[in-house]
Parts: sequence; structure tokens; C-alpha cells
Amino acid sequence: MAFLARTARNALVETRASLPPTFLLPLRAHITTQSHTLSTGDVPEPLLQSGQRVSPDLKEKVASHKLSASAPPPTTPSSPNSRQDIVSAHLTPSIRQLLPLLHSQPAHYMTLHIHGRPYLLTKGDTLRLPFLMPNVAPGDVLRLNRATHIGSRDYTLKAAEPVKGTADHGKKVFYLDERLFTVRARVVGIETEPMRVEEKTKRRQRHTKHVFSKMRFTVLKISELEVKSLEEYERALEGVEA
Repeated sequence: MAFLARTARNALVETRASLPPTFLLPLRAHITTQSHTLSTGDVPEPLLQSGQRVSPDLKEKVASHKLSASAPPPTTPSSPNSRQDIVSAHLTPSIRQLLPLLHSQPAHYMTLHIHGRPYLLTKGDTLRLPFLMPNVAPGDVLRLNRATHIGSRDYTLKAAEPVKGTADHGKKVFYLDERLFTVRARVVGIETEPMRVEEKTKRRQRHTKHVFSKMRFTVLKISELEVKSLEEYERALEGVEA
């Protein structure tokens, strides 16, 4: 028993002797209750409300953060790839001079845009759209107000075109003023194509998948296509300005 006590005492002495001198030990860390590098997002809400142990600088940061949060969000600009439709509504000298000549020839045609796709149409034409137009039913009358060309046998009124080679080319589409013409189309019906079956297989597999598709199309009939005269167009412009 005495041998065990002597052994433990010798081990304790050796441990004390192995410690470095006190001047080599690190100094005691200074503890402070003020935070100079603490961000406003890391401060708990109860601590902010109590007002204790918060430096004046941190209070100013929190106040500025609250003001910036209450401000309305900045308006985000439109996507650079988004399409912009521009309607020209100015009575130019060329329109004032050539619109009576265009109106004098009654057989007119127009390049109308429906859901961004152009169609060359005249009165009485039947148009089968390559898609199913939403929220329409047979018998509905639609007012088409997007046109880029109005023409007759000898004259053509064309909307402005973006300059090629610029950043806006392909992103802006110019249309004629809808007060220059009146086009109405009646929904005749909805056509359905025959059922199509497509077989899809994968390499080194015996399973064959059959995909069924049956598309539907909206059919329109141009019931009215009229070009306004210069007097009617001027009255429409005056009514808008008044």
C-alpha cells in the first residue's frame, strides 16, 4: 500500500514539473458585454427589445435595417428576352396622303397576328389555328386588333419595323393602330385530328411504350374586314384626345 502511495506521489510531482513556466502561458481573455462585429441578423429579438448590452453603433445599424426593410422593393426591369408590342398611334403625313387611296380599293387583305403568329387573311377566309384557343366557344365573335400590313391591289400600309443589327431587333414588334381597321372573326367550331400512336423504345430493352395524342384546333371565319376612311380615323383620334 505504501508502494502505491509513493508511486502516485512521484507521478504527481513529475506532472507538475512537466508544466511550462507561468510567463509562457496565454493571458486570460478579456470578457466584454459589447459586441462590435455582431451583425444585426444574429442579434436575438428579446435582446434588441430590451435595449441592454447593446452598443450605440449596433442600435444605429438595427434602425437603418428596419428602415430599409420597410421601404418598397425596387421595381425589377423586364426580362431582356421578353417580347414588347408597340402600337403606333400617330397620324403621319404618309397616312394622311395614302389612306384615302387605300380606302378607295375595297378588296383588302391584312396580316393579322393571333397569339403572336402572323396570318394573311381577307374577308370570308376560314382559318384553322394550329392550337386550341382558350376560353372561347363556337359562336363567339372575336375582335382582332393586331395587324402589321393592310393592303389592296395597288397600295400597302405597313407598320414600322425594328432596325436590323440592333439589340431591339427580334424583341420589339410594331403594329398598326387598331382604329385604322375593323376585323371580326367568328368561332366556327373545334376540329380534332385522328388519334396518333407513337411507339417509344429504349436500347437493349424489350418493353415498348405507346404514347397516344389527339390534338384539337380552333376554326375561325373572318366575318368582317374593313379599312377606315381618313375622316373616321381623325374622328377616332379626336375622341381619344378629348
